[in-house]
Amino acid sequence: MDRRAFLVSAGAMAIATPLKAQDAPTWSSPVLDLHWHMRKSPEANLAHMAGSGVAQANLLAGSGGQKMVSILQAQNPHRFPSWFASSDITKPQAETILTQAVKNGAAGFGEIKFHVAADGPELQRMYALAGELDVPIMVHFQEVGHTPTEGTFATGWKRFATMLKKYPRTKFIGHADAFWANISADYAEAEAYPTGPVARGGVTDKLLGDYPNLFGDMSANSGNNALSRDPDFTKDFLHRHQSKLMFGSDCNCSDGRGSNTERAAPRMRGKCVARETLTVLANATTPPVFRKLVWDNAHTVLKLPV
Repeated sequence: MDRRAFLVSAGAMAIATPLKAQDAPTWSSPVLDLHWHMRKSPEANLAHMAGSGVAQANLLAGSGGQKMVSILQAQNPHRFPSWFASSDITKPQAETILTQAVKNGAAGFGEIKFHVAADGPELQRMYALAGELDVPIMVHFQEVGHTPTEGTFATGWKRFATMLKKYPRTKFIGHADAFWANISADYAEAEAYPTGPVARGGVTDKLLGDYPNLFGDMSANSGNNALSRDPDFTKDFLHRHQSKLMFGSDCNCSDGRGSNTERAAPRMRGKCVARETLTVLANATTPPVFRKLVWDNAHTVLKLPV
């Protein structure tokens, strides 16, 4: 085993055993958080990971975030083994910036969140580039604005099969409201977070089954809401797509216990999204399937040693 693989393994084992922090959860498998927006300091990042029982995090660098990535990876390479780059895809230099980021070590693109159509020219440029560079691309799909001025992002999820067919070499990671609301066949873009029983045959469910190049990021209130609304459906959904889904948190609490969540969605205030979603997954699956969802699948897609 080389040094990097040893560090990854050692870091995972440290979190898979009981933690010293008060009330910190212990999961049946080490956990990699696919959707990690970086905190302002290395200590703040580690505090949330320890509080929620997360072993590793895939860092979303955003525009200009590579400096913090370098700091975190230098100090804790086993805790932060990978990162995604992003750029303003409406600008002509986006392809150059993202290509250079991959040369600098980025494992993928994301979170790509812009006011464009999901099948528009801006995103199609990124899909083609991700396929050419053989890295995944994480896209935020949202059809309903949360505020009067927020707007929508990567609209047109219901017709996304055309993109999956057009770019078969590209690994797509779906995320956010429209992706998760469309597990239900009756979703009509009337609300961001629908509740109640899931109507079988939803677009997202079908696309995950039909296209090997589509994966799902189970992060944020959107993922948690979708997985919490119909427990019977969730158990079957997770079982059927156990090789296509990856745990992520997209959590804005400060300590992995729900502190400082005043700006979170109302149902998540006072809660840690990571803890809540990991609990849903643990209750709805067997330990081997749980491990695939929170560890193995992400390592495969990100090309990390398991």
